[in-house]
Amino acid sequence: MNTILKGNILDIINRTIKKGYIQIENGIIKDIVYTDEVEDNTFIVPGLIDAHVHIESSMLPPSEFARAAVKHGTVAVVSDPHEIANVMGIEGVEYMIMNARNAPLKFFFGVPSCVPATNFETSGAKITAEDIEILFKKYDLKFLSEMMNYPGVIYEDPEVIAKIDIARKLNKRIDGHSPGLIGENLQKYASFGISTDHECFTYSEALEKIKYGIKVLIREGSAAKNFDVLSKLIAEHNDMCMFCTDDLHPDDLMNGHINLLVKKALKMGFDVFDVLSVACLRPVEHYGLNVGLLRISDPADMIVVDNLQDFNILRTYVDGKLVFENGVTYFNPTFSEKLNIFEAERISLEDIQIESRSPKINVIKAIDGELITEKIVCEAKIENNYVVSDVDNDVLKLVVYNRYRKAKPAIAFINNFKLKKGAIATTVAHDSHNIIAVGADDISLINAINAIVESKGGLSVATSAESTVLPLPIAGLMSAMDFESTANLYKKLTERAKELGTDLHAPFMTLSFMALLVIPKLKLSDKGLFDGEKFEFIDLFV
Repeated sequence: MNTILKGNILDIINRTIKKGYIQIENGIIKDIVYTDEVEDNTFIVPGLIDAHVHIESSMLPPSEFARAAVKHGTVAVVSDPHEIANVMGIEGVEYMIMNARNAPLKFFFGVPSCVPATNFETSGAKITAEDIEILFKKYDLKFLSEMMNYPGVIYEDPEVIAKIDIARKLNKRIDGHSPGLIGENLQKYASFGISTDHECFTYSEALEKIKYGIKVLIREGSAAKNFDVLSKLIAEHNDMCMFCTDDLHPDDLMNGHINLLVKKALKMGFDVFDVLSVACLRPVEHYGLNVGLLRISDPADMIVVDNLQDFNILRTYVDGKLVFENGVTYFNPTFSEKLNIFEAERISLEDIQIESRSPKINVIKAIDGELITEKIVCEAKIENNYVVSDVDNDVLKLVVYNRYRKAKPAIAFINNFKLKKGAIATTVAHDSHNIIAVGADDISLINAINAIVESKGGLSVATSAESTVLPLPIAGLMSAMDFESTANLYKKLTERAKELGTDLHAPFMTLSFMALLVIPKLKLSDKGLFDGEKFEFIDLFV
């Protein structure tokens, strides 16, 4: 198939913009001709790339994620299938690879490095060093996904080092994940070949990581938003940064993707070539992606935008195929088998009651827009010798319930969720994806949890009288509905949660990270309350 595109052509390598036309044959750029005779005033730009994203967090399988992403000018994603791997192991990784082949968007998957993320939680599967080598060789995957067990690297845990050694032997990139890590420990972490990090919370932390050769991914997702803090990197360290979303829920994906970071940066006055280098060029360079950059003989991956200020996406091309134009996506989703592991049974009030052993308790303090939490001590509200949610002081009961085998739920308490009534629950609970729930009262909590048990995975909002569910039958992580239906139901659940009192921007996303033990300071796994700084369990009671 032959195509000719006319307009203002942005050459990201030579940093020029000239009028002309691009000749495409069989998905490849055959020629680029510059001429002032072209009257089209639109701009032809390399397609956008998300340098680190967990597709599963969109609650969509890859083929349906693609339908949403191409609308926003995304032509490729660098993706860690870590979430489904924690549920289904190698089978889950293979599901993502196979389903992605049904969509024109270019998916570049890595091999999950930390399944399970720690030994302090229960996951559905384990990926060993031997499994990692099998996946690299069988599918020629690009990189070892985020090495979040940075203590294991620093203290040279044999299994962790074995995984890194395999990646280095095969000349694969190694992605990092080391929130707040600085100094000698960071230097040692970097010495093992860690090449990226998407967990920088401060500019000084980013600069130190760059000093040790680690590229910083400027992240703007549904929960973690670091763009404002790190945006200076776009101009000051352009060759050492990329854009990513990491985790993006379906309602946010409906509104935009990497294009929103581009728009924001352009509006802030950053040079267009600097911005698009971060959004397009740097991921291709770093990972060696087969994604075109508007050069002769490149794959014809590009977007057409109205201008370089508003940056509205008019058309998206992948391998020369028009995949999006004027609000219409030119391919259909493909839904395959609904693989899952879900053995949790319904619970009762007695299962989540906890007897008081002290008037004071350790409490997780959630922070809106951040994955990190604070550790605080609060007065326990005690009724009939049981500790219960204290709505007046915003100290609410938090439950993590093992989905993989029969076990007693783990109980803790959390501040800053601000529910005045009801409860919310989800099986999107990083990293092991057990059921996690927070509630203003015990009846609402068990209703929210049991609604998810009935659907074998999903999100729920409940009161003492009713519940609403978004089913996620694919590994308890992804929907079997189309993108629009999933996004709309998710939006409805978020609105319902806010009606119950929470003012968090993305309450389900924030909740999902309250079980992520590798992000400090205090989290809850299905095995108990966990101090992410000391890397050990602590008692609920002080």
